[in-house]
Amino acid sequence: MPSLFYEEYFPIWVALFVSIFLSIIIFTLSYILAIQNPDTEKLSSYECGFDPYEDARNTFDVRFYLVAILFIIFDLEAVFFFPWAVSLSHLTSWGFWTMVDFIIELALGFLYAWKIGALEWE
Repeated sequence: MPSLFYEEYFPIWVALFVSIFLSIIIFTLSYILAIQNPDTEKLSSYECGFDPYEDARNTFDVRFYLVAILFIIFDLEAVFFFPWAVSLSHLTSWGFWTMVDFIIELALGFLYAWKIGALEWE
């Protein structure tokens, strides 16, 4: 039984150690070989090509965060459509109707966000 464990997990451990080793080498070499030449232009704040005109600690409008969160939510939920579409011919009716329920709930969430004006920008 232990040989089966080592036989199946040995490639995973090798890949893990190789990736950690390479990341340490790459990080170290990039730090050592990089030209460290900071000047005022490189260290200044950059905001859409304009010089900053206010303090960076001012609060942002909550709509920036709301739009970003809505984008992430709907984008990540849309990722579930690809495996479903690929395996649609192999699914049972339970899998099909479960995904239809997911689509309906996603549409209801989108309609709710639209109805409350979360997608509007004044």
